[in-house]
Amino acid sequence: MKMIFRWFPHGDDTVTLEQIRQIPGVSGVAVMLPHIPVGEVWSPEEINAVKTEVNNAGLEMEVIESVNIHEDIKQGLATRDMYIQNYIETMKNLSDAGIKCICYNFMPVMDWYRSELYMPLADGSNAMAYNAKIARELTADKMIKSMMDGSNNLSLPGWEPERFPKMAKDIEFYQGVSQDEYFKNIKYFLDAIIPYAEEYDIDFGVHPDDPPYPMFNLPRVVNNAEAIRRYLALNPSKRNGLTLCTGSLGANPNNDVPAMAKEFAALGKVPFVHLRNVLHTGEGEFHESAHLSSDGSLDMFKIVEALYKSGFDGYIRPDHGRMIWGETGRPGYGLYDRALGACYINGLWEAVKKLNT
Repeated sequence: MKMIFRWFPHGDDTVTLEQIRQIPGVSGVAVMLPHIPVGEVWSPEEINAVKTEVNNAGLEMEVIESVNIHEDIKQGLATRDMYIQNYIETMKNLSDAGIKCICYNFMPVMDWYRSELYMPLADGSNAMAYNAKIARELTADKMIKSMMDGSNNLSLPGWEPERFPKMAKDIEFYQGVSQDEYFKNIKYFLDAIIPYAEEYDIDFGVHPDDPPYPMFNLPRVVNNAEAIRRYLALNPSKRNGLTLCTGSLGANPNNDVPAMAKEFAALGKVPFVHLRNVLHTGEGEFHESAHLSSDGSLDMFKIVEALYKSGFDGYIRPDHGRMIWGETGRPGYGLYDRALGACYINGLWEAVKKLNT
């Protein structure tokens, strides 16, 4: 496996490449180009500029997280073919730059939600949290009304208010879209891009719903083992894979994350893993924790063991960390706790490897 670290270029990250280079066992970074509007082509010049910066810092750039999918593709509109062609051109440009894996998601409208970004924890750190009661109160009707009439009585932590009108229209659109219809749109996209993924030698890993609970009556995509099987069956190519995010899937205590790791890694369908821990605090409620098994509700050793025994040989990165030691920055993406997580995961991997050889 290769241990990597997420990094946001163009000055959008408080963490530097030089700092990442000093984390033991980290060989590269997963990046994105968020300044390019969704649906537009990533040019070779833009891609190679970031790659050069990464390489000059002594790191690899083999994973992209994410090339976001335009909402017209998700909604199955007539314009989707144009955006799919742009996506394929971006894939070609990324392949030419040595990219081996693309993490993406097919969640409609919103790709994540937390009710709190800086929940104080008992040890003095803070972390992102999800409160089911608050989420249930944000009904689709309430979301649409508040976003459309500009009443400003709605707050979505981490989301810019100027995006709300477009989000409201999209949420309204999906109220008439069934789960089966949505999966047809997913299949249309996969069938269009996967042949090029095979040609360009790029693995695709879909990210699970985050959190794995129903939100605003939107279609759910990847939130349990059954849904993952359905998604992977849409296109049988090995390139159609899963980004196994333990925190996203593990937020639901009914999900057996070690079993998922074993099943899907054994199929060669897990090119990328996000490893983090969460602590269940009530029905449908959780907050993110330190990576250590005893600090959360997930057995990180069993997850790593399942990956190793199933022949996993892809990329792993420590996922969301707490804010510790007075650090401030992008929620979940500080340096210190994720660096501790990377070292912990590397220790688990070494232990599992030695116990099984």
